[in-house]
Amino acid sequence: MQHECRITVLETKCFEEYQREYLADPESGPCPYFKAGDTFLLKRTPEQDDFYHLMNGKFCGEAWDAISRYVYAALQGGAIMKNWTNDDRMMIACCNDGTRPVIFKIERIDIPETEDERKWLESQDFSNSADSAYTGV
Repeated sequence: MQHECRITVLETKCFEEYQREYLADPESGPCPYFKAGDTFLLKRTPEQDDFYHLMNGKFCGEAWDAISRYVYAALQGGAIMKNWTNDDRMMIACCNDGTRPVIFKIERIDIPETEDERKWLESQDFSNSADSAYTGV
């Protein structure tokens, strides 16, 4: 089975009060790199390895550092954050910029290569509920 990873920018935030108080440029404003709705599709094949090539410079380095572990798990076919989100194939994460964070949805896309893989995939339940959620408590 092959796996791809889709990254979608859900939202960008800007905390101007923190920028005014803490940044060298108090008028930095929101992230200039991403906009809500931006989508990136990553592949990891012998012909195209978006993970190790950092998407050929098409992604902010700080944001990549914050979410790359989830992207790697997705591209390997793993649960991105087992029992945390309502679907083990998905994670919501954000970059490390505390004054203008970007919120990402990271999704594993499963691509069956055989009929057996397709049947197996259809039989799986990747959903989670509050009863099965890991909350750290």
